[in-house]
Amino acid sequence: MRPLLARVPTRGFTLLELLVVMSLMSLVMLAMTSALRTMAQTEERVDARVARADDLRSSLDFLRGALGRVAMRKVPMQSAAQGSPYLFQGGADAMVWVGIMPARFGAGGRYVFRLGPEALPQGQTLTLRFAPWNPMSGFPDWALTEMRPLVLGLTGFSIQYEDVRRAPGQWQPEWMPRADAPPDRVNQFPARVRLLVQTSQGTWPDVIIPLRVMSSSSSSLGGFTVGGGSQD
Repeated sequence: MRPLLARVPTRGFTLLELLVVMSLMSLVMLAMTSALRTMAQTEERVDARVARADDLRSSLDFLRGALGRVAMRKVPMQSAAQGSPYLFQGGADAMVWVGIMPARFGAGGRYVFRLGPEALPQGQTLTLRFAPWNPMSGFPDWALTEMRPLVLGLTGFSIQYEDVRRAPGQWQPEWMPRADAPPDRVNQFPARVRLLVQTSQGTWPDVIIPLRVMSSSSSSLGGFTVGGGSQD
């Protein structure tokens, strides 16, 4: 008869050990979930920052193109005693001018533009309004013109102007043309404008744009600009 083998007692996990292991696994899963959530939030912030940078670049390209060729067009039936004879207004929070629509943004030719903040359904917005220029009239009713939103979530906006006649390199809060000065581009138009933009996402770096002014004899598509003036 074969001898019976002695049974070796087996030992399993106690309830306490199982609870400890489950607690450790829960902590590991919680840490992994938190890390994944942090990575997702970081990616969203990066995407939002990239989108804002793209919006900023697009808006600046549009503004530089629209301000790249400012036309010296006179106000119909206005004398020099009434102020500047040209269609240009430079205020602290809005600017109006006649310029050339950049070809890549729409039909070419002369347009009247207005840059300034507006209260839209999505909130305070920096907009650029524009309409084809009519040589027989002044500025249009801006409420009836086309509009392009440039900056959403606007919390602050102002425009400053460089007057090389009085203080080159210094910025004026508004543009005041000299009625007693010769009607040339130096006396009737600022050399540069500076845009100060604040949004709910932060403050933009200062945007400085030179005004390249075309004489009234320039064709709508002809001539070329150098520095602050034009060569026809």
